[in-house]
Amino acid sequence: MSAAAKVGGGIATYLDERVGSNAGAKKNLRKVFPEHWSFMLGEIALYSFIILLLSGTYLTLFFKPSMTEVPYHGSYVPLQGVQMSEAYESTMNLSFDVRGGLLMRQIHHWSALIFVAAIVIHLMRIFFTGAFRKPRELNWLIGNGLLTLALIEGFCGYSLPDDLLSGTGLRIADGVLLSIPVVGTYVQFFLFGGEFPGEAVIPRMFTLHVLLIPGIMLALITMHLMLVVVQKHTQFPGPGRTNENVVGFPLMPVYMAKAGGFFFIVFGVCAVLSAVAQINPIWVYGPYIPDQITAGSQPDFYIGFLEGSLRATPNWETNLWGHTISWNVLIPGLILPGLMMTAMALYPFIEAFVTGDRREHHLLDRPRDAPVRTALGAMSLAFYLLLFINGGNDIIGYTFHIQINTITRLTQVALVVAPPIVFMITKRACLGLQRKDLARVLHGRETGIIKRLPNGEFIEVHEPISAELRYKLMARNAPLPLEAGPATDADGIPAPAQGLNKVRARMSRFWYADDLPKPTPEEYEELTSGHGHH
Repeated sequence: MSAAAKVGGGIATYLDERVGSNAGAKKNLRKVFPEHWSFMLGEIALYSFIILLLSGTYLTLFFKPSMTEVPYHGSYVPLQGVQMSEAYESTMNLSFDVRGGLLMRQIHHWSALIFVAAIVIHLMRIFFTGAFRKPRELNWLIGNGLLTLALIEGFCGYSLPDDLLSGTGLRIADGVLLSIPVVGTYVQFFLFGGEFPGEAVIPRMFTLHVLLIPGIMLALITMHLMLVVVQKHTQFPGPGRTNENVVGFPLMPVYMAKAGGFFFIVFGVCAVLSAVAQINPIWVYGPYIPDQITAGSQPDFYIGFLEGSLRATPNWETNLWGHTISWNVLIPGLILPGLMMTAMALYPFIEAFVTGDRREHHLLDRPRDAPVRTALGAMSLAFYLLLFINGGNDIIGYTFHIQINTITRLTQVALVVAPPIVFMITKRACLGLQRKDLARVLHGRETGIIKRLPNGEFIEVHEPISAELRYKLMARNAPLPLEAGPATDADGIPAPAQGLNKVRARMSRFWYADDLPKPTPEEYEELTSGHGHH
């Protein structure tokens, strides 16, 4: 036995004798994970978070979270002698005078963008495949909490340099806080330490950005991974895959080797992007001055929908008892995103109520097999994308020579008209794909061979599909809509919650009424006897 093996064995024995680690490690290291490319989306989010922690630690060593004004005497000549905050000065020094500082800044920023994007796409995969269903509702809530915290964390992060672009974002946040009825002024004073911009906002955001929010996120990620281990991983339907097992590779050594290699791939992509694609050049914007604003200012993509909602809302205000409520800021800045995040968080419980499905689900759905859910997701994405596009209406108008008011009016109309249209198109597309799958199962695959029958009729010859493919195409639930039940029992006593049951029955019919049924036993018998194909 080598010296390294002896040392490793001694450490393992030492720990096992004191904490009993070997039994748990043996069980967990042999845990099986299924294989599918979409499962890597969550890993990208995890690895980019690790990169954020590493790069952020380096940046913290040089950044000064202070609003104290000092003259700049760094390497960037155009700003020589300009008064600026110590936060902006230290960020300039990081960019030009600290070895590797600009690269680390850009790695941090790019990994933040990838982190948020990976969370969003990961949540989309979970939503469209139904992976949020029992027993994973808590993990869905954790994912939504992580997305919310990631948005706040990102906003705090790009506000810290105190450049003109980040200051513009802070001014918008200041206006949103002031729009809160009754307590808005107090909340704004608490955050900024007085009138905008104040002296305390950068130090307080620094504490949030490097300590409080990352700590909460790290705890939530740990809970998320623990629940994945406890509840076992979901998998797509296939031969040999059931709700009772997981088909894949063990954590050690196969999955750990793949995961380790994938981490370095993600790190490499972040490094390459940071080396060749400039992001957030604060020296171009200059230090923040409250009476100035950057032309064509755009936030990071994950805040773009908020910018678009603010630009799309008409100038609605109400004066009550001498107080003005700015609905044009309150609704798009707080109420709308709050409703969006709340609806997304509660969706698993809403679907369980409508469908009456309380079973445990470890097999995933294909999006086509849940037409209403898929259509709702597509409708929500259409609404989000319209807001996101409107967040850059000035850039779009300038580029394509279109009046900005025209773009805003079109967006306002599209926000009402487009989502229902997207819902109907998506639902019909899913039902069409269901019909295509059913035809392939019952009649086989089209071969393109035309055959003439003795009676002169021409038919196309179909070739039977494999049993494995037939299983995948029909491995879906085909529940019937729920019924409201009798209004009274046998003794004529009104049934409890009858009104709620009627609403639930109507929603269930909306959910399931158009779904295509699976083949009957007689149709399967005809199929296996060879009469189901031409």
